[in-house]
Order: sequence, then C-alpha cells, then structure tokens
Amino acid sequence: MVESKVKQMQVVLPDGSRRDVTPGNTGADLASAIGPGLARAALALKMNGRICDLSTPLEDGAAVAILTFRDPEGREVFWHSSAHVMAQAVLELFPETKLAIGPPIDEGFYYDFDRATPFAPEDLLKIESRMAEIAKGNHAFSCTEVPYAEALKELRAGDEPYKVEILEGLPEGERITYYAHDTFKDLCRGPHLPTTGPIKSCKLMSTAAAYWRGDSSRPMLQRIYGVSYPDKKMLKEYLQRLEDAKARDHRKLGKELDLYSIHEEAGPGLVFWHPKGARVRCVIEDYWRERHFSGGYEVVFSPHIAKSGLWDTSGHTGFYKDSMFGAMKVDQGDYLLKPMNCPFHILMYKSSLRSYRELPIRWAELGTVYRYELPGVLHGLLRVRGFTQDDAHIFCTPEQMDDEILEVLRFTLSMLADFGFNDYKIFLSTRPEKAIGDPKDWKAAELALRQALEHEELEFSVDEGGGAFYGPKIDVSVKDVMGRLWQCSTIQFDFSLPERFGMEYVDRDGSRKRPYMIHRALLGSLERFFGILIEHYAGNFPLWLAPVQAIVIPITDQQLDYAKDVSTVLKDAGLRVELNDRNEGLGAKIRLAETQKIPVMLVVGAREAESRTVSMRRHTSGDEGAVDLDDCVRDLKEENLTRAVRSPK
Repeated sequence: MVESKVKQMQVVLPDGSRRDVTPGNTGADLASAIGPGLARAALALKMNGRICDLSTPLEDGAAVAILTFRDPEGREVFWHSSAHVMAQAVLELFPETKLAIGPPIDEGFYYDFDRATPFAPEDLLKIESRMAEIAKGNHAFSCTEVPYAEALKELRAGDEPYKVEILEGLPEGERITYYAHDTFKDLCRGPHLPTTGPIKSCKLMSTAAAYWRGDSSRPMLQRIYGVSYPDKKMLKEYLQRLEDAKARDHRKLGKELDLYSIHEEAGPGLVFWHPKGARVRCVIEDYWRERHFSGGYEVVFSPHIAKSGLWDTSGHTGFYKDSMFGAMKVDQGDYLLKPMNCPFHILMYKSSLRSYRELPIRWAELGTVYRYELPGVLHGLLRVRGFTQDDAHIFCTPEQMDDEILEVLRFTLSMLADFGFNDYKIFLSTRPEKAIGDPKDWKAAELALRQALEHEELEFSVDEGGGAFYGPKIDVSVKDVMGRLWQCSTIQFDFSLPERFGMEYVDRDGSRKRPYMIHRALLGSLERFFGILIEHYAGNFPLWLAPVQAIVIPITDQQLDYAKDVSTVLKDAGLRVELNDRNEGLGAKIRLAETQKIPVMLVVGAREAESRTVSMRRHTSGDEGAVDLDDCVRDLKEENLTRAVRSPK
C-alpha cells in the first residue's frame, strides 16, 4: 500500500521568502520551526495584516509574521492580556466591582471599573501582587465563540451592565467571543498571549476618574493604569524613562520658562502664548513661510467660521459633527467653527475655472482650527481644542502626481532636520476594505507614495488597509532624544473632496477633468510641535529657536556702558539679546541665566571692556573663555542664520 502524502502549504515571511507548512500548523508551530529563540519570544501572529492568536491555523499563501515584544502590535497584545490579568486580580480582591473596558494604550494598559469605594494606593499594591501570582501560574488564554443570545443572557444574569451595552452595540452578525484564563472570563475579540507566563513584571501606575464612554452624563468609573514587561530590567528602564520624561514635561517647563498658559476661566484646551513662547512661535512661522515661498507654495488665509451647509458638502457634519464647535445663528443660517482648512482652499480653487497650465497649485496656510476633545484627553500643548495647523493642499494633474509626492517628502524631511529631528519612522497606509474612489486611482496613488519612499531609500512599514476611506497616506513620526515617537507629518491623498465639491480643470484637449488633491502637514500643529520641541530639548532650545539667544552680564556697574554697547551690536546683527543690569552678584546673574536656559551668556568685566572682548559661557557646557567681540558676533550670527542644532541634553 502506498501512503498518500500530505499536501504542503506555503506562507510568505516578512523578508519575502516562502516557507512550507503542513495544513493545520499554527503560528506557534511556525515560530518553533523557525527557531527556539523566536518560539520563546513569540506573542501573537500577524496574518494578511490581521493580528491573531498564536494558536490560529495558518492559511495557504498568507503573508505572515511572528510578533514579539519588539513589534508595536506584539506589545499591544501583551498589554491587552495584562489588562485581563489585572481585571481578574481586581475581581478576586474586590468582588463587588463591575467591569467596563480594558484596552492597551501607547505605553501599557488600563481597565475601567465601577466600584463605589475609590481604589487607594495600598489597593494597587495588593492588585499588583496578585497579578504577579496569576502571571506566574502560566495560565493559558483560550477563546470561545458563543451565540449572541447566550452571551446576552449570561451577561445580564451576571449583572454586567457595561458588557451588556457593549454587546448590544455590536453590528449584527458580529462574531461574539469570550477569552478566558485561570478563573477569569471576559467578553473580548482578542487576540491574547498564549499564556500569562510572559508577563514577568508589572507596575500599576495611577488611578483616574473616567466617564463611561467619555460621556459626562454617564456613570463615573475608576480607571487603573498599568505597565508590564517580559522582564524586570525593561520595567526598571521604563520607570527611569518616566523620571526623565517628568523632568522634560512641557507643562512643567512651560511654566518655569514662562512660555505659555492655559486658563480654566477661558476654557480648557485653549492656549495662551506668553511673550517668550510667542517669540519662538514667530521664529517657527517666519521660517515656515520662508521655506514655503522658496518651495513654490503660495500662502493663503481663510475664515474661522463658515455656514453649516459647507460642512455638509464636505462631509464633516456627517462624520465629524460631535467634534465641531457651534458658533451662532446668523441671517437664518447656522455657522460653525472650522475643524479643518480643506473646504476653504477648495472654494478658493473653484473661484475661477482652472486650466492644466495653472497646475500644480500649492496653497499653504497656518490656519487656526477648533475641535472638541473630551476633557479626559486634553494634555498641555499636545492635545488641545484650538490649534494652528501647518496645512497645505496641492491640486495637480495625474501626470504631476509622482513629482509632487517626491518633492513633498523631501520638503518634509528637510524641515524636520532643521529642527533637529533626523530619526523617524515612516508608515505607508493603503486602501481599506471600505473606500471611495476608483481602485485604479488608489493603485496609482499608493504606487506614487511607495516610489517616493523607495527613491529616497527610506525605510518604511506598510499598514495594509490602514488608509482613510478617502485616500492612502504617508505618516512620519519623529523620534525624540528619549526614543519616543511623535506623529507629526502626513501626506494624504483625497479622492472624496474633489468629487463632493465638483472640482475641475480644463485639460489640453479642452475636456473637463478632476484634479488630484493632496493634503499635507509637515509640523502638524504649532501647539503640539512646540510641546514636542520643549520635551525634546528639555527647554534648552538651539540658538536659532531660543526666545532669548544671549544675555550680557556686566560684573559691576562700571562695565554697564560697555555691556550696553555689546547688547546693541548683537541686536544690530539680528540676535535676540537681554541685558542683566540688576544690582546682584555675578554668581546670581549666571544662575538666573542658567535657570532660564539662555544659550549664551556674555560676561563683561574691566578686562573685557578694555580689550573689547567678552567672556563667553554656554548653557549646560560652561565657560568658553575670552572672545573678541567682533568674532563673537560673527560666529553667533552665522549659527543663527544657518540654524545650527546642537545635540539635545
């Protein structure tokens, strides 16, 4: 008798290579076949862009990747599973508690609980200790699919109102699953770790009040934040990064350096720029305009409000109404504050019939927009309700698309480099399942984005299906001195708005055609970018950005006239200078300048006045000795004009 051979399947690995697998093999089997190191580190499976449990069977021809803690998606699975472990510990210690939701976040996880008594610090220690015991038990996570009616009946019987509401809000036909480990079971779509064992260290960081589903009319819940890692060393490093981040917190430094403020009397999320912060903003804006004019852009200005009908046409009231601020009713019409600048630029485009000879049109605007953010997510300059968007729109023909994308990409990275950001991660997001526009246009746009990245030899990750419904995009996240990623720049195609507004241009043959529209933000918003800069440099701005670039410090009043002359010469050279003529000792004046993080201190005494020199000190690096005044002015002027950037400390 001849034994029949089992037909092998193939999967595609991240490097493009193919690997034979046996039908029925899982992600865990694949990790073991690749090597014992990967098998130990494996947390989840990514298959055709979908994140799955490691126990998921492999599909023939699928693109697969084994996710570890090094992968962002792997960390999400790790922290989501940790949230389940925390929920088990809470229910065991405080059985009267009801569960809400427990997602992963950028660094760690949280779970929202309904409990009459607030969690005290000693409660967190107990929960943390029990979590360690559960994790050590190496309990397997298992997934069970249940019928909707059965799940609803069970949740109602268990008096779980929040889970009932979640279940009732799911789309009809949605797959209903429970994930269980040890004695705990939760309504969850997953995926999760194979077992609790990989969670080697955890730390519960804080508690906070949170309205159910962010609605102030709904119950107030208690949120517990936590972090967890595969080893204790990583937790220790995270806690150290946290301490370093506290020292760099833009909210703390913003107050200490008198850069900006936010006032509850005026409303949360609205920024007041103080003179020194406003000076930095002016420098950024002047630089931004200079670069845009030289880069072939025209600068435009648009109103802050518009009739609601405009936002109906653009689709904002349909998709974005809850995030829009109402203004007032005028002339029997409703006016709304603008959340975006795009429709205004389109109206300007449509103010006359455009010819292909006019394209590409590149219009840029530092446009202040307003968006309602929930109180719980407002965060200094990083999440606000009113902000000035570094915005631009490019209207071009299909033939011009490739060149425009390449130039925008180069422009983006060049500007970021001038601010000291040379390390970044780039993501290309492609067509989702539900998308508008001709698939051929999508394919051409995605190809243009990809080719621009490849032409510049830039590493990037592809987020399959991660594009907006109206077009694919490139996102650039800069990495700061602490290794944190901040999403700043976006290059986004839009197949929706040109269609909604009936945009046209007259082509060579006299026919009317639809232009391509590219949204583009380089810095993001000025408020958020300023917050990132403060934290990246810990307030020690490079000379060209510093609100006060140099301070002249006379040792005694006898050198005051010479100190004034030095200040005048520096100001005439275009530098921002202050003179400290206080009746204080030299040490006190230097300490004050150091506290204010002024880049350059120029000390003048009798010897300097006589020889027309200055004794130069640099913030954080100390005394650099005597320098001829003319040489000093020349060097500082060059450093300012060339936008030299010193490594942040």
